[in-house]
Amino acid sequence: MADKDDISPPREASSWKKALVTLDATLHAAAKNLNDSGMQIALVVGLDGTFIGTITDGDIRRGLLRGLDLKSPAESIVHREAMVAYAEMPNDFVLKLMQTNLINALPIIDDKRKLVGLHLLNDLLAPSRRENVMVIMAGGQGKRLRPYTENCPKPLLPVHGKPMLEHIIERARDEGIHRFVISVHYLGHMIEEHFGDGSRWNVGIQYLHENNPLGTAGALGLLQPRPGSSFLVTNGDVLTDIRYSELLNFHVRSEATATMAVRQHEWQHPFGVVFTKGIEITGFEEKPISRTHVNAGIYALEPRALDVLKPGEQCDMPTLFARLKDQAARTIVYPMHEAWVDFGRPDDYEKPQFQFDQ
Repeated sequence: MADKDDISPPREASSWKKALVTLDATLHAAAKNLNDSGMQIALVVGLDGTFIGTITDGDIRRGLLRGLDLKSPAESIVHREAMVAYAEMPNDFVLKLMQTNLINALPIIDDKRKLVGLHLLNDLLAPSRRENVMVIMAGGQGKRLRPYTENCPKPLLPVHGKPMLEHIIERARDEGIHRFVISVHYLGHMIEEHFGDGSRWNVGIQYLHENNPLGTAGALGLLQPRPGSSFLVTNGDVLTDIRYSELLNFHVRSEATATMAVRQHEWQHPFGVVFTKGIEITGFEEKPISRTHVNAGIYALEPRALDVLKPGEQCDMPTLFARLKDQAARTIVYPMHEAWVDFGRPDDYEKPQFQFDQ
């Protein structure tokens, strides 16, 4: 235990108070709070400052899986039995508590259960580099994005002044990932010339060379040596505010073999729908909205997931997941609410309004 001098004071009001939300907030407001505060947790309090509970990314994702949408009240997803720290607890005890329970943020309360601060793991422990590998699929020809891709591979197309692939690498690097493998095919020499061995970005980069297009998963069969632990895979044309480290942590905690990041997609029927049974009308619904989960092109995998691949064989990610499921391996989804765009068509690339944390 530390000396009493090592007791951690509450964080500055201008910092932890940014994470405060009230019970009447919506899921959208809670998600916005998480993104804006950068603290990975929203703190739910009563009007008198009494601590009620917390909301995390995981709570929002589980709510979306239950059928809630971003307009639903956040009260239904509040974790009311959240772990807390008392103001008198020393830093070393709090750090061990957070590491043991795999949590990144811990509310601080007083003896009257009033919220007085917030411990963040990054404040207690200097960030360390992760040994997990990120594989980036950058071999596609980008046919749908022509003429932009006639003389430039899609991952090198500039977004906010630099190649989209550079955004991906820098975002992952800032979360502790420093080992990258880029799968290249179409105009792959341009990607290799731009990034080299990665030293310019203080990371290490290796390359997989697809002699023929192998799909969104096939190139993983070329990995030599195989990753020694859980690893990330992302399409090279997907930009997002997702926290790759949180996806990895979710994947590991869930003891999954393969995890797919998914986004909720809404589609409104252009006409009123008539429900029938035989020739009898049983009901009506005016322009109903259909909600589904779509593949976001970002994954976390265990090395054993590669057992279902053959070197040089074409394979897409849905096929990889289907093969794993046929073998009774655990395949799960990671629901996203973060900003996300897949640059598949000229309209997507030309949208000036897309913003993300750069």
